[in-house]
Amino acid sequence: MRPEIGPARRILPRPSTDLVQVSDDGSMPTVRTPGDDAGQRPSVTAVASMLAGQKGDRRISVCIPARNEAATVGPIIRSIVAALVDVSGQPPLVDEIIVVDDGSVDRTAEVARQAGARVVPADTPGGGKGQAMRAALHHSDGDLIVFVDADVTNFESRFVTGLLGPLVADDSVALVKGYYQRPLNGAPDGGGRVTELMARPVIDLLFPHLASIEQPLAGETAAPRRVLEKIGLADGYAVELALLIDVASSFGVESIAQVDLGVRVHRNRPLSELRPQATDILQAALARSTRSAPD
Repeated sequence: MRPEIGPARRILPRPSTDLVQVSDDGSMPTVRTPGDDAGQRPSVTAVASMLAGQKGDRRISVCIPARNEAATVGPIIRSIVAALVDVSGQPPLVDEIIVVDDGSVDRTAEVARQAGARVVPADTPGGGKGQAMRAALHHSDGDLIVFVDADVTNFESRFVTGLLGPLVADDSVALVKGYYQRPLNGAPDGGGRVTELMARPVIDLLFPHLASIEQPLAGETAAPRRVLEKIGLADGYAVELALLIDVASSFGVESIAQVDLGVRVHRNRPLSELRPQATDILQAALARSTRSAPD
């Protein structure tokens, strides 16, 4: 069984920092926090307080692309506000929460505002996830940007602290990807069908240096603003894989960290709706296959 939340790990070894220590066999760094040595994981409050104290004058934005997610976006925002923004007697870890309303026809925008987020419209409503993420980057002012999906039904604020840990600990980290167990229809595994049937085979064949990425299409991801502005964000469903490939190409695979977020439950789409996502991903991979090589 996976732990509630696991350590961050890098693709390749890097020098250690105050929070990054090389594992016993020297093969992979892990991010450790107070309490790990005692076999106990610190509370979200303790981790948030520690990270808030270490972020310095950097601002942190949590950005949530959303289309017709009124049922889930409110609890996600409220959990972030309660644990990471309105923390009594302590400086906030998260400075702003932005929801990009990507052409919703339900109460997504209203629910998000009531929960405590600033809502902005997508530049092209219904244009796609990549376009919504670009709008979030444009409207936010954070130095560190955390993206989370709006359809997660078991969201906890530790998702955000987990993604932020490597960025706050090490300025050389250019991208953090969450990974997790993905239930499907009551079974403990089986989610991530596009990942297994499209993204992983494409990576195995064209980008084998990224084969150790557990969830290449994870919507839970974080990066410094400078990285996102340099790389850019691709259109549509291609955005996650394109960002991963482009960061590895520009900054090196050793600049990528992964964080185990435990179990992630969200709305699974029927198979008939997954073809456009798979097509976007294949198109982005083929477009990059001739100009991206392992370091």
